[in-house]
Amino acid sequence: MTSTALNSLAKRKRERVYLRVVKGGLEPADSYAATQLRTKNYRVGDVLGASLTKLRNPKFNRLVHKIGQLCAANIDAFIGMDAHKVIKRLQLEGDICCEALAIVMPGVGMVTVKIPQSISFESMDEAEFYEVAKALCWHIAARYWPGMDEDKIEQMAMAFVDE
Repeated sequence: MTSTALNSLAKRKRERVYLRVVKGGLEPADSYAATQLRTKNYRVGDVLGASLTKLRNPKFNRLVHKIGQLCAANIDAFIGMDAHKVIKRLQLEGDICCEALAIVMPGVGMVTVKIPQSISFESMDEAEFYEVAKALCWHIAARYWPGMDEDKIEQMAMAFVDE
């Protein structure tokens, strides 16, 4: 195999198969997962490697989306932005779940750039995601709504989650 082919194999994202915890083991979470396990030629007794994470509650996904919508609808600095862009901007402003990248710019020197990381459903577990949501609410309270605390902002967003 060429090094290019190996690099493309290494970069290919592995498909995730969801499992449910049962007494003494794991089982496919749904019929799709069961089919995926059968088509991969896994046999009883095979030893598999896995990285297990507890999937987060979809309600929390909606929470962050609603925080973005809440800001877009009520804070002048975000008027006209969609919820996703609002969240990315809040991440940058608050340095929340951002990666620092050092870039050398000719005539300027070393510059550090923040890049907001993905907070998608697949990218982190529920506990990590909740910490990000709380940090976003804290940043909004500190910078845009100083009369509120992060819990009030979270409550306002949660009121719209089930809509």
